[in-house]
Amino acid sequence: MKLWLLLHLAGVVLFVGNIMTAAFWKVRAEFQKNPAVIHHAVKNVMLADFVFTIPGLILIVVSGIAMAVRAGIAMHGFNWLTLSLVLFAITGVIWLAILIPLQRAMIRHSAACIESGNISKAYVKASRLWDVFGIIATLLPIVILYLMISKSF
Repeated sequence: MKLWLLLHLAGVVLFVGNIMTAAFWKVRAEFQKNPAVIHHAVKNVMLADFVFTIPGLILIVVSGIAMAVRAGIAMHGFNWLTLSLVLFAITGVIWLAILIPLQRAMIRHSAACIESGNISKAYVKASRLWDVFGIIATLLPIVILYLMISKSF
C-alpha cells in the first residue's frame, strides 16, 4: 500500500506541479512581449504536458484505483472519491477538448508573430481563452487535492 501511495503522490506532484509551472512560464513570457520568447514558452508548455502531465495523470489514475480497491472504498454513490473522479474527468475534458487545441493555436500564431514582429490578435484571443480555461483546469485539481486529503464525506 505504501508503494501505491508513493506512486500516487509522485503523480500528483508531476501533474499539479506542471500545470502550475507551465502557466507561470507562459504568463512570464507574455510579459516580455517578445514573440520569439512567447513562441519558445508556448512550445515548451505543450512539451511539458507530454513529459510531466500525462505521466502524472497515469500515475494518479492507476495508483488511485489500486489504493481504492485495496482499501475497499466504494467507487459508486456520492462520496469524496466519486466527486474527485468526476472533477478529474471534467479537468481531463477541458484539457483535451479546449486547452490542447488552444496550445496548438498559440504555437501556430506565435510562430507567425515572430515573422511579423508583433503579437497578433489571434494569438491574444487564443492566449486569453487558454488563461480562462487553464485557471479552471488548475483549480479543479486543487479542489480534488483537498477532497483527497480531507475525505470529508
